[in-house]
Amino acid sequence: MHDDPGQALMRRFRFGETVAVHRPLLRLVALSMLLVLGACATTRDDESPSATFVLVRHAEKADDTRDPPLSPAGLKRAERLVKKLRDTPLAAVYASNFKRTQQTAAPVATAHRLTVITYDAAKPAAEFASQLRTAHRGGTVLVVGHSNTIPPLAAALCGCEIGPTADSEYGRRITVRVLADGRATVDDRREP
Repeated sequence: MHDDPGQALMRRFRFGETVAVHRPLLRLVALSMLLVLGACATTRDDESPSATFVLVRHAEKADDTRDPPLSPAGLKRAERLVKKLRDTPLAAVYASNFKRTQQTAAPVATAHRLTVITYDAAKPAAEFASQLRTAHRGGTVLVVGHSNTIPPLAAALCGCEIGPTADSEYGRRITVRVLADGRATVDDRREP
């Protein structure tokens, strides 16, 4: 009587022997998986978490009183800012406690389902920059300020020189990207 080939194989490789034979293979598979997972967990410098701060002056104001609202041209500029930042996921929107900054920031905040965070425009730039960097170690943050507050804030965030903004200039947008290691890059654009 001939043995069935499957039964003969089962007699030759009992459970314990089968595991012993396959143990080196299992170790190799486990090691390979660990290497693959380790490679996925590492990041290159250009992939390091970073915070991006988009700094703009409020849009055109209606008049030269202490706390004027936006003019019709200013309202249009605020809407253009919404379109420019439409595809940028924002973590927060900050504006000083003046009507013109709040009115510039509000449409962007609304479009991103955020609430405008009011800050004191008189706070020293270095102190506010430190607060922003601590609160936002990643993501993109919009800050709406004034011609005399945005350049010093940008300089404090990047640790670099930033030129002044003219009182008649409303289209300047300074983007400061701060990497996890503290290095920063600046994109300073002037738009009509």
